[in-house]
Amino acid sequence: MRLLVGLGNPGKAYAQTRHNVGMWVIERAAARWSIRLTPRGTAQRGSGRLGSEFIELAGLLDWMNLSGPPLKGLLREFKLKPDNLILVHDDLDLEPGRLRIKQGGGHGGHNGIKSVVEALGTPQFVRVKIGIGRPAPGQDSADYVLQSITRDEMAVFEPCLDRAVDALECLIHRGVAVAMNQFNVREREESEQ
Repeated sequence: MRLLVGLGNPGKAYAQTRHNVGMWVIERAAARWSIRLTPRGTAQRGSGRLGSEFIELAGLLDWMNLSGPPLKGLLREFKLKPDNLILVHDDLDLEPGRLRIKQGGGHGGHNGIKSVVEALGTPQFVRVKIGIGRPAPGQDSADYVLQSITRDEMAVFEPCLDRAVDALECLIHRGVAVAMNQFNVREREESEQ
C-alpha cells in the first residue's frame, strides 16, 4: 500500500494559492483514478487501486507548517513506514511548472517539509516537488506562497499538474529510480529526445 499526500493550507481562502499545488495534484489524481475524496479526521481522503497497488490519497486539513503530526497519524493508522509515503508539495527553488522527484534530503527551508521530517524522525520518503518560482526581489516569500495563482500562471501549471499525476503513476508502478530518470528532465531536453 502507498500513501500519497498533498501539502497545502485548509479553507477556501488558500485553495488557489501557490502553497496548495500539492493538494491540487492529489485532487487531479483522485479525479483521474476515480477516487472520491471526503473529509475524515485530519485529512481529505480517499482509497482505491491503481492497477494491483492499493493506494490512499490524502490532502491534510491542518496548516502547512503543522503537517507532520497528522501525517504521522495517517502512517500509524495504515501501519505504514515513511518509505511507503509519497509527499507532493510546492518548491520555491524550481521554476514555475517544473517537476522534480526526490528521495530523502533536507527541508530546504520549507516549513511543511520541516514539520514532516521532525514528526517522522527521518527525511527518507519520496517527494514530488512542483516548482512555483521565487518571489520578486523585495517580496516576502511567505506572502508570495500565499498569493493566488494568476490566470497566466495557471496556464503554466496545468500541464505540470497532469505530469505530476503521470509521475505518481510511474512511482507506484515502476519505482523511484525510473520515475526520476523519466521526470527529472527539463521540457526542452524532452523535446530533443
